[in-house]
Amino acid sequence: MIRLVLPLCLTLFCVFEPAGGSEPPLKVAPLSVDVTPPVGSQLAYNVMEKAGNSLWAKGIVLVSDQKPVVLVAVDWIGIGGEGHRQFRETIARAAGTSVDRVALHTLHQHDAPRLDWGAEELMAERGLAGKMFSVPYARETMQNVAEAAKDAIARAEPVTQIGLGQAKVEKVASNRRILGSDGKVLHMRYTATRDPKIRAYPDGTIDPFVKSISFFSGERLLCVLTYYATHPQSYYRTGIAETDFPGIARILREDSLGVPNVHFNGAGGNIGAGKYNDGAHDNRIRLARRLAEGMQKAYEATEKFPVTKETFGWETEAVSLPPADHLDDEELQKRIDDESVAMNLRGYAAVKLSFLRRTLAGAKIDIACLRLGKARVLHMPGELFVEYQLGAAKLRPDLFVAMAAYGDYSPGYIGTAVAYTQGGYETSPRASNTAPEVEAVLMGAVRRLLGVKNN
Repeated sequence: MIRLVLPLCLTLFCVFEPAGGSEPPLKVAPLSVDVTPPVGSQLAYNVMEKAGNSLWAKGIVLVSDQKPVVLVAVDWIGIGGEGHRQFRETIARAAGTSVDRVALHTLHQHDAPRLDWGAEELMAERGLAGKMFSVPYARETMQNVAEAAKDAIARAEPVTQIGLGQAKVEKVASNRRILGSDGKVLHMRYTATRDPKIRAYPDGTIDPFVKSISFFSGERLLCVLTYYATHPQSYYRTGIAETDFPGIARILREDSLGVPNVHFNGAGGNIGAGKYNDGAHDNRIRLARRLAEGMQKAYEATEKFPVTKETFGWETEAVSLPPADHLDDEELQKRIDDESVAMNLRGYAAVKLSFLRRTLAGAKIDIACLRLGKARVLHMPGELFVEYQLGAAKLRPDLFVAMAAYGDYSPGYIGTAVAYTQGGYETSPRASNTAPEVEAVLMGAVRRLLGVKNN
């Protein structure tokens, strides 16, 4: 069992004070909260029998002359809908900021909890309270993360330089959707692919780069953010809460750097490690080491720039995602009510119904863009296809564009428009709650946030 105990930041040097005693343009502090549920809690697919690696909520606060910005990545499978909204609101209240300045993401580990208050309420109406997640622990976790954000703001340190770097990750990510000559999905290359013929197909469309953003006070490293797009599973359904290989990679990097490394999952909805993983349990550490090596090379490739008043910015655009045609209120209610249906499938129906009702009632999802000099970090919802990440970078080749997906988890998988015509699991009615028009909505927001003028 690996457990990590690290100081939140090294404190061996004096705090930088700008000339004349003026307030520094940007300050930062990391936050870290153990979010491992108690034994007996419901995980995504089964009941937790024991703890493995501790699950963490890790993030940073960014303090400027504007309201604070809080970025958080949680070792859970997903936080969606009303759960995502309430979690962000709890953080925003504690941090003295607005909810649109809180970005909350998950790393999507499968041996981990999920959270969706709207779906939980639908289940509770039918006497099924607590069947999706531990309600008391979810409330406790939300408050603990909020208090950590508040504490982080109080101890935020001046940032004098920011570093940007990227590097390729070798033999981790591969596309899950293998297309045939007719343009339809021929094979699905899931988390553990035992068929050597399917593993032998090329990587396919991926983003091979891990991106690194580092914060310095003088020469002292304060913390690091990393971004890489892939499903994070090597194996799961063990009954053991686990960070899986991205969490282990993060631990390895924190041990090496001596400061927090906050890792975000990029647009990895159609990406996994299936080409390089046949399900053997020792592949977990192999994948972790490969990802950690890529993170190290990205950090070693860092180029620094000084922080000025113009360095930092934060913009958001609220969008309404078009619900899929297959979402039917009456049919979903029947499925939740049907005692012959497996409990997890009744839970999925509750998630879909909550998403449908919230969307039709006018609920929107915030798409956010963090500006750090020439860097732009896009904060996106759902199990987003990697084409969104690649497309965003292509729009602004003059910038350092990174992406954090798995924000509001309620849309499920979000494919490209063409992907909905190709078949495959991710764009099936079971997996995706959005219509093909979602691509135009999201990429329109991305274009505007990246400052791309319409042709």
